[in-house]
Amino acid sequence: MICRGEQPKPLRADKRVPQPARPGLPATYEYVRRGTCTLWLFVEPLGPWRTAHATARRTGVDWARQVQALADHPRYRQAECLIRVCDNLNTHTYASFYRAFPLAEARRLARRVQRVFTPRHGSWLHRAEPELSVLTRQALSPRMPTQAAVHAQVTAWVEARNAAQKGIPWPFRTADARVRLKHLYPTMEI
Repeated sequence: MICRGEQPKPLRADKRVPQPARPGLPATYEYVRRGTCTLWLFVEPLGPWRTAHATARRTGVDWARQVQALADHPRYRQAECLIRVCDNLNTHTYASFYRAFPLAEARRLARRVQRVFTPRHGSWLHRAEPELSVLTRQALSPRMPTQAAVHAQVTAWVEARNAAQKGIPWPFRTADARVRLKHLYPTMEI
């Protein structure tokens, strides 16, 4: 089981050297906007293992390329089926495979990757979201000027986190879900 999360990261460069706060004066800084990039995070919560990348865009084709890289990763090369937990975005479709790759490759990925969606309004159940929050707080400063800088920071964080075998504590169980999310489960009339 693999959970996937993504988030935009604004790219900002310092316009001038930031000045620290002094008695009676606040800290001053000025930045220049340089666009955005997208962070893609795949996490295996039971592993614990993760991989992350920064790309220029977030389209269906970009999503398909990220899934292909995951499916062809040495860790999963022998797996018959990859179960991906994802939220309900319009880019997370099998059609994205067919837009990104030749027919044979698109079919291979569509047969190999099974998608499981989080419940509508229940994306907080998605285990990649807390991991993305940790990544953002631990590795990404508010002002990073380029996609390459973001990618370098993310790569270093992933390597350190995987080496430390950091897991994702998750106390929420199926029994809890049936009580707390009762309105999301279908009811059967007998």
